[in-house]
Formats: sequence, structure tokens, C-alpha cells
Amino acid sequence: QVQVVESGGGLVQTGGSLRLSCKASGLSFADVAMAWFRQAPGKEREGVSCINRKSTTSYADPVKGRFTITRDSANRFVYLQMNELKPEDTAMYYCVADEWETCSGSWYRRGPVLQYWGQGTQVTVSS
Repeated sequence: QVQVVESGGGLVQTGGSLRLSCKASGLSFADVAMAWFRQAPGKEREGVSCINRKSTTSYADPVKGRFTITRDSANRFVYLQMNELKPEDTAMYYCVADEWETCSGSWYRRGPVLQYWGQGTQVTVSS
């Protein structure tokens, strides 16, 4: 059974930092791409960042230069380091694993077809 579990969310002030963690089990971690999506109240879910099996990364424009995605395949973790946080980063952040995703092109639009989703972790940035 595949499990994807996020942690690390919380409340932070504008300009602060958080590191989200995601552990995926029940699958061949080295063979999947991992991505972070987020959804704010009243807004559509949007892609944040993606890292493929070769550790090639992609970022959505709003987070480029501020967020960094990394993976630790030995321990089955993916991380999202978030710096210079803004109130508009406030959202529920979801981790997702997919066996087919390459993190290229319009990966951020492929949320509906990605395979294994976690339950989310809340990030709130106060102004």
C-alpha cells in the first residue's frame, strides 16, 4: 500500500522560512517523480515544484528563487525548503508521487492525473 505523508507546516511571519518534508512508502521511491502542489481557500490547486527520478527540478514562477526541492532517495524523503515566505504562500501543501511524471513541460497542470497524494500540511504566513 502506497503512503505519502507530509509534515513541517506551520505558522510563520512574512520573510520567514519553513521546510516541508514528505515521506513516500510502498513504492519504488527511486523510480518516481515527486511534486508539491498547494491550494489556498477559494483558489484552484496549483503546482509548486517537481523533482524527477534524475533529480531534475522544476518550479512554478511564483516560487522561483525562493523555494528549493530536494530528494533523499535512500530514506524516501522529498523536501521543500521555503524561504522569503509571503502571505500569498498561505495554503495547504500537498506532496504527490507519480511513476510517469517527468517534471517537464506543463507538469504543474497534470495534478489531476498524478497517482499518489498525501493528506496535506498547512502553511500560514502572517503579514
